[in-house]
Amino acid sequence: MDLKRMIAVARGREKPELVLKNARVVNVFSGEIYKSDVAIAQGRIAGVGSYDGDNCMDLRGKILCPGFIDGHVHIESSMVGVGEFARTVVPLGTTTVIIDPHEIANVLGSDGILFMLKSSKYNPMNVFMMLPACVPSTDLETAGSELKALDLFPFLSDKWVLGLGEVMNYPAVLSGDDDIMDKIKIVSGKRIDGHAPGVSGKDLAGYVVAGIQSDHESTTLEEAREKLRAGMWVMLREGSTTKNLHDLLPLVTRENVDRMFFVTDDRNPRDLLVEGHIDYMVKMAIKTGLDPALVIRMATLNTAQYFQLDRLGAIAPGYAADLVVMNDFKSCRVSMVFKSGQLVAEKGKPLYESPPHRKISIRSSINTHWLEEKDFLTPARGQVANVIGLVPGQITTKHLRLKPKVQDGLVVSDTKRDLLKLAVVERHEASGNVGLGLVKGFGLKHGALASSVAHDSHNLIIVGTNDHDMMEAAIQIIRTRGGLAVVSRGQVIESLPLPIAGLMSEQSITDVKAKLDDLHQAAVKLGCRLKDPLSALSFLSLPVVPALKITDQGLVDVERFKLIGLFEET
Repeated sequence: MDLKRMIAVARGREKPELVLKNARVVNVFSGEIYKSDVAIAQGRIAGVGSYDGDNCMDLRGKILCPGFIDGHVHIESSMVGVGEFARTVVPLGTTTVIIDPHEIANVLGSDGILFMLKSSKYNPMNVFMMLPACVPSTDLETAGSELKALDLFPFLSDKWVLGLGEVMNYPAVLSGDDDIMDKIKIVSGKRIDGHAPGVSGKDLAGYVVAGIQSDHESTTLEEAREKLRAGMWVMLREGSTTKNLHDLLPLVTRENVDRMFFVTDDRNPRDLLVEGHIDYMVKMAIKTGLDPALVIRMATLNTAQYFQLDRLGAIAPGYAADLVVMNDFKSCRVSMVFKSGQLVAEKGKPLYESPPHRKISIRSSINTHWLEEKDFLTPARGQVANVIGLVPGQITTKHLRLKPKVQDGLVVSDTKRDLLKLAVVERHEASGNVGLGLVKGFGLKHGALASSVAHDSHNLIIVGTNDHDMMEAAIQIIRTRGGLAVVSRGQVIESLPLPIAGLMSEQSITDVKAKLDDLHQAAVKLGCRLKDPLSALSFLSLPVVPALKITDQGLVDVERFKLIGLFEET
């Protein structure tokens, strides 16, 4: 940057490259909204006030705010690559994201991290990274990789890497596990994100003492308030499966707003295209009656300050000219987006050409043993079974104790009681591990659903009404090098290939959404009553969120953090 020229432009002695005239500027420092011009030079804001130049754009009283920042997102959950994700969210006003490549790292390890870093280049969106802290998330599952502090350390020299991502293995933190202690030590001076659902009292104190500074897992006002009082930054989350914004917004006041910011965590193609991204959260928050200036601050400056991103998240001299133009605060419809002073999107459409396609090699990630129907046989070893109970709209589950249906000494699905068989097939080492269980809440009357998106280790997860369809659904996933499938009577009804680590497609997000809609309709025809059954299925193998989950090693009692048998007394 030519600093002398910037000073001259700021003082009005030289002309800026662009002047945005007659804007209603949202000042996230003072909490004001006022009419002003904004002068832009060398990709930065030179000044806010009265300016003129050869290139002026009259905003005619439209709202001008800083580019939105997503403080925690797994791009893998969009099921598309970074470039396609950017083309989706940049027109919605998002100019910066902080990603955690936890999902792809659990499949491909360091290669997955490198893939995401390389894929992030040459897009009109800042892509910063928090290194995945828990690969694998626990020792209760088989992941595709194991990342120690020594493996993560080299990435810390990259300017786009900001610290350590969500530390979800909170029992390891509280017990002083050497591995997690080493990871915390190597990021000294950088941010450490948290993931501590339900952690409270003295355990929360121990978690915070370890140096963990934020959390996005609060689901109740009381939980978020306790974490705020403990000095944590509260990430207000509105994902696709986990929707907590409405419940947590009453916590926000002028006195504490600087400790809160917006994150999406996991957001699927359908919600990105239909509802939006951070712009959707802004709209929801303003609709509740919160001061729009405070809401914009949570979507911009607060996030930048937490992550120590200097000169991002505000409209002020010297700050990056990452700007969003909105028509009004009622619709929060984004009409224009500027990145580094360049108009990159207008009326919901990107105006830039996609970066030159650069093939980034990535190996196939599906490696299973030869599957047979007998792999899904479940012997009845008791009268009452431990059953996973779905909680609609949340990734938490209930731990139920129910009597299963048994035929010839084997547990079978009971569609009348909505008690279905569930399986997780290990797909990284061809170990032959198959975890078997039962789940209540899907409503399937026929067929099976399968996915290679199964948090966090992303083994194959299958739910079904019979063993044959479950096997065929798993085999379809293997054929497509990962993906989603709906099977009935031995036939594949719908399928979406996800060849990038079994998590992401090479298609456009509109094509992916269309295929997801087809998969959902196929599931509905089989009797499923969930809004997003394949997403709900993907979180049933997440062994760090209560209460009962399943991995390739079996059922996990998350509250006791141990494997249990299907018929084990608890």
